[in-house]
Amino acid sequence: MTDYVLAQAAAGAKAPFDPTMLIMLAAFGLLIFMMMRGRKKAAKAQEEIRSNLEPGAEVMTQFGLFGRIVSIDTDENKIVLEVSPGNNVTVHSQTVAKVVATEAAAPAVEVPNDASSLTAAPVEPTETPAADAAASETPEETLRRLNNEDNGPKA
Repeated sequence: MTDYVLAQAAAGAKAPFDPTMLIMLAAFGLLIFMMMRGRKKAAKAQEEIRSNLEPGAEVMTQFGLFGRIVSIDTDENKIVLEVSPGNNVTVHSQTVAKVVATEAAAPAVEVPNDASSLTAAPVEPTETPAADAAASETPEETLRRLNNEDNGPKA
């Protein structure tokens, strides 16, 4: 078989159209296209993150550190984060993974004028007497009951 192929190549015979070569080239082209597309998406996302960086913004780094931006040095690509009051950390600007959206303020809690809503509501009796007995037993009695009832699976 190899001799036949070598003989055709030496004789200058034109090889017939090979569809596998076309499939291989198409697959290679698709691979290159997908790689370039992924890089463009990642660059666009990183540029969007960089546009939202400003002092006072809450951010998360790639290694999971949350903090508030204190200052940004664009010349040296450094960002100073305040991770807790008085504790600052300097990180490279490329380590910022995302800008954390500030949550809306919690709804205001209405405080009643009297203490009637702060007291416990009366307990209604349950339908089963066992539940009433379980509600009135002491913690020691509960432990003793559970240890005696639940001795594990039985074969």
